[in-house]
Amino acid sequence: ALSDIAEKKFIFRERINRGYGEKAGASTERYRVWNEDWKVEGDEKTHSIQVNDRATRLRLILNSLKPPVLHGQNGLSQKGEGEGRASYYYSLTRMQTEGEITIGDKSEKVRGLTWMDHEFGSNQLREDQVGWDWFSIQLDNQTELMLYLIRHKDGSPDPYSSGTVVSANGTTRHLSLKDFRIEVLERWKSPNSGATYPMKWKVTIPADEVELEIVPAFPHQELVTNRSTRVTYWEGAARVNGRVRKKPISGRGYVEMTGYAGKLNI
Repeated sequence: ALSDIAEKKFIFRERINRGYGEKAGASTERYRVWNEDWKVEGDEKTHSIQVNDRATRLRLILNSLKPPVLHGQNGLSQKGEGEGRASYYYSLTRMQTEGEITIGDKSEKVRGLTWMDHEFGSNQLREDQVGWDWFSIQLDNQTELMLYLIRHKDGSPDPYSSGTVVSANGTTRHLSLKDFRIEVLERWKSPNSGATYPMKWKVTIPADEVELEIVPAFPHQELVTNRSTRVTYWEGAARVNGRVRKKPISGRGYVEMTGYAGKLNI
């Protein structure tokens, strides 16, 4: 997915294949995952991303500036009551990134910061859970936040919702639901799916004196993936401003919201 913030344009590409031969797959011998000529590969220091699709081309080289972050309890992230309602989950929260992007006949060199998530495990959602709201935040003071709310059918957060604070030196602290608050300030109804999504939030972490406002770069960042997973969800870029220990702070974020266009079945 690509968000053109200046032009408020959003495009995404999707592709699904069976893992056989050289068509698509994931190597068990080295870090390489591919779907035809889309691929992610590298080693413990350097990551490479390549995407080609319908006059859209992306080439990126990424190098992590911090150690991997283990979420939950030593990397095991519980998502609900009961056995099996969990995932193994780690992130690379600040990666120096350089490369090139091509859209149509226009190519540009790009550079910036990347956040990489890797989450894997068993089925996560209980019958009374419909989806989640997930936030990744990179602040300009070199700290990062990961926060997620698992939502019940009545809209209330599951007690197993949690988060992680990553300090400038890479050390981490686990947050339980009682440690933070996310308040919805505005909502937006998608003209494509008819789903109504939160579209502005206030985040507070009292122990760290954190007060942040998260605002999407623009509302139209919804994915309707009829050609692959057939899941409709919202995922896009956001701006972050606020105060940390009474000092002004800004940053950037990425938000994922599922289950608003119907219960997410995974």
